Amino acid sequence: MSTQIVRPARSFQGSLVIPGDKSISHRYAMLAGLAEGTSRLSNFSSGADPHSTLGCMEALGAKVVKTGAGPGSTIEVTGVGGAFHQPVEALDCGNSGSTMRMLAGLIAAHPHRFTLVGDHSLTMRPMERIRGPLSQMGARINLVDGHAPMTIEGGPLHAIDFTTPIPSAQVKTAVLFAGLQAEGTTRLTEAIRTRDHTEHALKAFGATLTRTASDPEKPATLAIAGGQKLKAVDATVPGDISSAAFFLCAALLFEDSNLVLDSIGMNPTRASLLDVITALGGKINVLTVEERHGELIGSIQVNRAEASAIPSGPFEISGALTTQVIDELPVLATIAPYTRGGLTIRDARELRVKESDRIALVVRNLRAMGAEVTERPDGMEIPGGQRLHGASIDSGTDHRIAMAFAIAALRAEGETEICGAEAAAISFPEFFASLDSLAQR
Repeated sequence: MSTQIVRPARSFQGSLVIPGDKSISHRYAMLAGLAEGTSRLSNFSSGADPHSTLGCMEALGAKVVKTGAGPGSTIEVTGVGGAFHQPVEALDCGNSGSTMRMLAGLIAAHPHRFTLVGDHSLTMRPMERIRGPLSQMGARINLVDGHAPMTIEGGPLHAIDFTTPIPSAQVKTAVLFAGLQAEGTTRLTEAIRTRDHTEHALKAFGATLTRTASDPEKPATLAIAGGQKLKAVDATVPGDISSAAFFLCAALLFEDSNLVLDSIGMNPTRASLLDVITALGGKINVLTVEERHGELIGSIQVNRAEASAIPSGPFEISGALTTQVIDELPVLATIAPYTRGGLTIRDARELRVKESDRIALVVRNLRAMGAEVTERPDGMEIPGGQRLHGASIDSGTDHRIAMAFAIAALRAEGETEICGAEAAAISFPEFFASLDSLAQR
């Protein structure tokens, strides 16, 4: 394990281009691997997780070529034209739950035997939520006590009507990917809308699906007909707003902050983060915005609002909002002690089964820095107006914990040591270099 020392900053200023969105990169890579022709995916994520997905696509018969080096590079994927090959070895999903869960739906209709494995962290994460609906469709899936390794005996699938028991974009994606190749029309209903990158990606590759929800207060149903073929695309991956969240939060910590983030994804099902940033004391100006393959991409400027414009009471994240900002909750929690009114997080039990128990780790590390925080089974309560000190932080080898506490360290008194800092490479290898370029010391 490596350590990273983060020193306090006096301001946070500059501009940055965020690497490609991890969630979108996963989906583009998978659909490109299944499609006919060669897809060009520009600004593909530099994180390790989407590259685990690319490795699985190669093992299934797709050809993957990387052009250029570093962030912003282009990936060319020549797909298998709808027929995955029998892999020679197990499909290694690394640390990526997204890869394992979504890939299961993509490959289940193919007449081969597949074994999906991952690192120790991945083998601890729940996979029964995938086996349930895919088994209803006719897939034969074996797990070990509900966890990986996962073995799939592929074969013909049939459509189902399915209602998601928990809000999960990964479960939704697995069912839609399987439905794309099943007999009949698969319908999926989600009571709380999750990120819709899969819907946009499927349409970009030529698939047809419909969404019925005239009343935003009622559950929405997605329908996708089986037997559709995909065609290669040229697409640009927007900057990852979940990665941008760390810098957005850093900008809230300093009165004279001035941050410009270029070409970030502003998908409405993800952009609720910007509303939270505003509620916690940020001032956001949208400089540009455009649409590409259904995804909104824009540039924004972020400053800290005048004290009189910042609410004095605690802000609560709960219900549907929790689902929409689930990945950003760790960093929002770590800056909460510095905010005026503090933060309450509810309905976030899902955080306990991520790469780590993120609720427990955030609470433990905040307390190590001297913060007052109350842990709840589904969240936490963090008063505002606190002063923190540097400490030794246990990342739990979780990329979002490592990066979140690097942001908290910018306002702490004294140096902070991030143990297991290398975990940041799972989603954002350039994180610490980017942080140093913006932190004024």
